[in-house]
Amino acid sequence: MAGSEWRVRGIVRRMFPVLVVLTAIELGSGLVLDTFESVLLRYPSLLVLVPVTIGMAGNLGSILAARLSTAFHLGLLSFDPTDDRLAGNAVATVALAVTVFPLVGAGAWGLQSALGGTRLSLVSVVTIALASGVTLAVLAIAVTTLTTYAAYRFELDPDDVVIPVVTNVCDVLGVLVLFGVVRLLVT
Repeated sequence: MAGSEWRVRGIVRRMFPVLVVLTAIELGSGLVLDTFESVLLRYPSLLVLVPVTIGMAGNLGSILAARLSTAFHLGLLSFDPTDDRLAGNAVATVALAVTVFPLVGAGAWGLQSALGGTRLSLVSVVTIALASGVTLAVLAIAVTTLTTYAAYRFELDPDDVVIPVVTNVCDVLGVLVLFGVVRLLVT
């Protein structure tokens, strides 16, 4: 069995169902994005934020997934809520979001200001980006931890499963969270 894990047939057999589910999830994200077209056209700064927020959410989850997967393979990770390594990586993920997302918001606002298309204030765009980023960081931590634990429980290699799942789920969450925050703060 161990030799078949690295053969194309074994890889496809393990990953195909995961990829089918992830494709359906991404289609759902596109449909959600389509429902907010009028809001995006009304506030061009938000249009700039969409791909960056989605990308950053996936990046946060992927970074955490890679760290947890490495710790798992080294036997350094326990799924105990008091695990310092798990808590430290979670705190680092939130800290990264708190530092990066305001810059993303300011950059989106600056780009739209330079192009003459912004209708939201700098403070509004930065606040939207920060609130979205912190929320996404917390969700990415939850999704990454649960996916890594599920890979462990189902005896799957976290390197094969966790990053694709986390990246796709965080893409969808990025769209949902961004527009949830916009609904709360703007519309």
